[in-house]
Amino acid sequence: MYDVYSKHAEEFINHEEILETISFAEENKNNKELIEGTINKAKERKGLTHKEASLLLACEIEEKNQEINQLAKQIKMDFYGNRIVMFAPLYLSNYCVNGCVYCPYHLQNKEMPRRKLSQDEIRREVIALQDMGHKRLALEAGEDPVHNTMDYYLESIKTIYDIKHKNGAIRRVNVNIAATTTDNYRLLKEAEIGTYLLFQETYHKENYLKLHPTGPKHNYAYHTEAMDRAMAGGVDDVGIGVLFGLGDVAYDFVGLLLHAQHLEAAFGVGPHTISVPRVRKAEHVDVEQFTRGVDDKTFEKIVACLRLAVPYTGIIVSTRESKDCREAVLELGVSQISGGSNTSVGGYGLQEPVKETSQFEVRDTRSLDEIVNWLMTLGYIPSFCTACYIEGRTGDRFMKLCKEGQILNCCHPNSLMTLMEYAMDYATPETKELTKALIEKEIVKVPNEKVRKLVIENLRLIGENNRRDFRF
Repeated sequence: MYDVYSKHAEEFINHEEILETISFAEENKNNKELIEGTINKAKERKGLTHKEASLLLACEIEEKNQEINQLAKQIKMDFYGNRIVMFAPLYLSNYCVNGCVYCPYHLQNKEMPRRKLSQDEIRREVIALQDMGHKRLALEAGEDPVHNTMDYYLESIKTIYDIKHKNGAIRRVNVNIAATTTDNYRLLKEAEIGTYLLFQETYHKENYLKLHPTGPKHNYAYHTEAMDRAMAGGVDDVGIGVLFGLGDVAYDFVGLLLHAQHLEAAFGVGPHTISVPRVRKAEHVDVEQFTRGVDDKTFEKIVACLRLAVPYTGIIVSTRESKDCREAVLELGVSQISGGSNTSVGGYGLQEPVKETSQFEVRDTRSLDEIVNWLMTLGYIPSFCTACYIEGRTGDRFMKLCKEGQILNCCHPNSLMTLMEYAMDYATPETKELTKALIEKEIVKVPNEKVRKLVIENLRLIGENNRRDFRF
């Protein structure tokens, strides 16, 4: 492992390299032999370079595009099986000093009511989320050195972990906050966060600076190098992403993979997750100014090509996307989705949430139970498992098991048990019946006979409300 500070943003996100990669892909988008060779390499399930993945994204041969999709589906099953991890965002504060033109939190927005949750309000929000059945949260906040301090985040994380309500408990708190210092990342690690999330929005520096004209986020290098500081500070799992529609799709796709390759080279482990949000309507933001929108077909291909390029990485799609769109990309590689989400500050538990504090328009407005039910009808296992985090299977330890195809030995039984927990405590009668049928079908797929017997016994105990903290 080399010194993480020996490379800077414009070295590992090299503008000329990205342009050359896009040119190569464009020149060869109908080169059947080269595309076939790249697909065959993807079949080895060891990933693709940014150049190879870019070629597949540009491919115009319909027959080969179908092969890409089919292979993405198979690789998704090989690494993650049919389980889908569930989570919800929790917005702590919309105070922000940045000038991001695509986000309603920007400082120039004088019409939006500003709000920051107190610890009592956080408790109310978390209890509401626990009453839905959630076990995993992603904390969200604007960047404001006065209102949104590291002390505030640390206190909030402690508050969340300390709340035990009925049979509910938040077992993993992921954090999506502004780029910060290595020392602050150490503090977040000590607070036992799960994944640290930060999206680049766009990797094109010139475009990035225009989109972030003022505030600390204007510093392209400091933002882009945040994951290096986080991992240097001991954070095992990091999640990267771009906001598709802000810039050229091909450019940001290559930049995203270059970033993943850099983390793999520097730390021996790539991103734990990659998120692929698209620009959406928001209060006080003119979305018509963003003319590079990504259509559904292109969006689906982005997901499929990412699954081939980084087969070991979780791919996240939020409620920014519609039910139909989420159904399509679940097949092609997505492994985590949010459910029952609210993007307002105080949107879950407060009696009078301020709608105007929403960060973006939610396209999938179904309840968590409706989404759990829907996933099972599609043949997926909705998973509320956080065992890898609790048992220390994070960072390179998780990736080693994932790359060796062994992580399913833990994830499959744990997903069944946490789904059963959900069904007993929170599900509607119809969802409970679906759960029973799904578990009967899936239990036989647990390969180890000893583990299978333990799962059956644990499921029996859960059904009798004789709870323990079950996990493998």
